[in-house]
Amino acid sequence: MSAENEKKELALHDLKIRHSHKLESETVLVMQGGGSLGAYECGVFKRLTKHGIKFDIVAGTSIGAINAGIIAGSKTGNPEKDLEDFWLDVAEIVTLSIMPDNLRAIASSSYAAFYGNPKVFSPVWLMAQNMSSSGYFPRPFLYDLTVLKHTLQKYINFTKLGNQNTPRLIVTCTDIKKSEAVIFDSMTTNFDAGHLVACAGYPFYGIGWTQKDGKYLWDGSLLSNTPLREVIDASPKRDKKVYIVNLFPSIQEQLPENLADVWHRARDIMHTDKTDHNVRMSKVISKYLLLLKEMHDIISKVKLDGEMRERFVKIEPEYHKLAHARGAVIQEITRIERTEDTHFIFEDADFSIVTIKKLIKQGEEDTEKAIAENKK
Repeated sequence: MSAENEKKELALHDLKIRHSHKLESETVLVMQGGGSLGAYECGVFKRLTKHGIKFDIVAGTSIGAINAGIIAGSKTGNPEKDLEDFWLDVAEIVTLSIMPDNLRAIASSSYAAFYGNPKVFSPVWLMAQNMSSSGYFPRPFLYDLTVLKHTLQKYINFTKLGNQNTPRLIVTCTDIKKSEAVIFDSMTTNFDAGHLVACAGYPFYGIGWTQKDGKYLWDGSLLSNTPLREVIDASPKRDKKVYIVNLFPSIQEQLPENLADVWHRARDIMHTDKTDHNVRMSKVISKYLLLLKEMHDIISKVKLDGEMRERFVKIEPEYHKLAHARGAVIQEITRIERTEDTHFIFEDADFSIVTIKKLIKQGEEDTEKAIAENKK
């Protein structure tokens, strides 16, 4: 056997060994964007942790990316406490707690619109230096997220991200110029607060973009508010057990009664979980790969000579490359979905302490129900 053929045979043998060893599955937590509704995700994570569920990957966009960053890079090593402390820290105490839910949401979101949130975003439109002599505001945004960078430093040890003993962090944002998803992955990205803040610049609320790594970036929810596909693309080899937190109700029996209700329901539909297609495609791909493996195993046991053996050896690396690189299957998916009694379009800007605590509690309760349902 020539040296070249021997090298091919050795490579073929190595590929067979790699293909025969099934990688362990990964447990993944995917968190959506949704402003102050992200406190609900805090409650979900607290209860999942209480049940001893540990995550190999935490992923998110917008406020989900912020939550994921705190979980993966927890400064104290107690991520559920750090995450709750963060939410209680950014909650505002100006809005009266005795208000009914709908009035409190209006009051708190109105306060945030005028005065911002000192731990999350600042209203640059109020600053005199940002106004022209004619009173015209020339900037393409109303709010700046610089203060959020400082807040995140309190809760995240960025040097931990990427270590083997911490969950892998995958967050997404949108390239303004190319309309493409940009993924920051702790396996390849040297994270700082700017990477997380880049995922949270939601333009429809007037929040500014972030310039990072030579790109101009907006909120990842503009392309996908549930970045499961991005997780699969970033980690395509290992099967997945997925937990998805859905902040925006997928079902609402009541029809909208006015224009504000229409905008609210349309917003929910745009941002709600739409990963069923990803799950279906995962199953279809899995079936094709299993069929391909069956055919491959049958042919590999047949004695091939001459040209047929040469053709088989030639395509063998491509087969293993395909099977090895795109073999991930979503084995199990658990959805924890927030429901609501009242509908208010700016509910995701309600940072009042009462609402934040209610959202955390609701996330815990809904997670308990989802876990109980899975055990049936």
